Amino acid sequence: MCGIVGAVAKTPVNQLLYDALTILQHRGQDAAGIVTCDGEHLFLRKGNGLVRDVFHRRHMRRLQGNMGIGHVRYPTAGCTSEAEAQPFYVNSPYGISLGHNGNLTNAEQLRKDLFIKDRRHMNTSSDSELLLNVFANALQAQNKLDLTPEDIFAAVTSVHERCEGAYAAVAMITDYGMVAFRDPLGIRPAVFGYRESEAGREYMVASESVALSTAGYTVERDIAPGEAVYVDTDGKLHTQQCASAPEYKSCIFEYVYLARPDSVIDKVPVHKARLRMGKLLAQKIKRLYPDHDIDVVMPIPDTSRTAAMQLAYHLNVMHREGFIKNRYIGRTFIMPGQSVRKKSVRQKLNPIDMEFRGKNVLLVDDSIVRGTTSKQIIQMARDSGAKKVYFASAAPAVRYQNVYGIDMPAVEELVAHSHPDEEIAELIGADWLVFQDLSDLMLSVSKENPALQTFDCSVFTGEYPTGNITPEYLAQLEQERSDAAKAAIDDDADSDNSLNLNGSL
Repeated sequence: MCGIVGAVAKTPVNQLLYDALTILQHRGQDAAGIVTCDGEHLFLRKGNGLVRDVFHRRHMRRLQGNMGIGHVRYPTAGCTSEAEAQPFYVNSPYGISLGHNGNLTNAEQLRKDLFIKDRRHMNTSSDSELLLNVFANALQAQNKLDLTPEDIFAAVTSVHERCEGAYAAVAMITDYGMVAFRDPLGIRPAVFGYRESEAGREYMVASESVALSTAGYTVERDIAPGEAVYVDTDGKLHTQQCASAPEYKSCIFEYVYLARPDSVIDKVPVHKARLRMGKLLAQKIKRLYPDHDIDVVMPIPDTSRTAAMQLAYHLNVMHREGFIKNRYIGRTFIMPGQSVRKKSVRQKLNPIDMEFRGKNVLLVDDSIVRGTTSKQIIQMARDSGAKKVYFASAAPAVRYQNVYGIDMPAVEELVAHSHPDEEIAELIGADWLVFQDLSDLMLSVSKENPALQTFDCSVFTGEYPTGNITPEYLAQLEQERSDAAKAAIDDDADSDNSLNLNGSL
């Protein structure tokens, strides 16, 4: 999970991009970067850390120009050094910068082909650098000094032909303009919009609509699966479908957890989808436990709050805030190591004892991944005096790896992969546990946009929409994502004093 943003304006974009990245900070807290263009000159700043820590006043002053792109990244296996921070840059041809959200599932083959056939060297292990070089090589194949929109769209078509997996990308071609494109299945989100200035229309693209609306931009629409959007330096918009068989198979986990509730993704308000998740989950609880003795419903902040509120309403039960969240602690789902996650839960959430004492409590979370966080939270509720603790998940049981840009753990670390629901309830210490039905989750989203009939639900079903995921690929991914592997990488990173060619200011 990452966040991308880009803008072509009539005035400097450094503050605009910085503000957008802070809005998208929930999509990545490990690294951040901005590159701007002023005529033929590029200015880059990137590094590990939160947006506010990477960019200081001196950096902002140097980020000159009316066009630029930005990126926030979350930790992934093997991706810890500042050299892996985005945007990436390649000087040939034209000078191209790129930021990417997603994951290329044929990365190893691309790496070989780019070296053997295209004579391109990769400086990192990031698949985003591969995507940049595939795009750059396609532009170079046009063999032109002056690019036209048709040349750029032809290059994106080539990207779709060579790259497999999920990608929403924003690129900047020095002194030409900004390009944004989305994979042919639309797995990862991207939206664009505009605002009017005295000097003319300005355009912006981002992972989520909230980054545009908070900056005063009008959302034009989502970038369609397989589509490319090109805004030249004069501010003229060009769009074209660049995939042969585009189809909507959006990642449904965006609506469950990843996106902000005030975003609209593929014409679906995330807040409204989560309200419906709560309503349908309440209906299931009524079917399973018509004589339930729930006294109070409590969300586990923050993502589940919307669903919990609606669930309580339809159960006709009190809704209370039982946990206070420390907002200066990162999202535990994307913490790099299990030991860090265990420690962070207690630092992140603190119970209000009076809300639990003597009550039968239903805790609501967006999902259950490893189960370790849920177990600790349930124990907190019991320690605070709850008589019984029930648990409800707004999503179905997460049983399989994600291969499209969400760094979920190895399958052996997913509590639902090898345990039925009844055992999961016992493992996490709940008196009973209810998961959302997948059909209800899909309905929660598609009700707002009937064009969305199929989704990437692979973490729940093990069915991967790109259709190219082999057992060997999953085995390799599992090896890279295990907590043991991440711990080893963290240790290596702590002791590594080697030079990183990251191009930062």
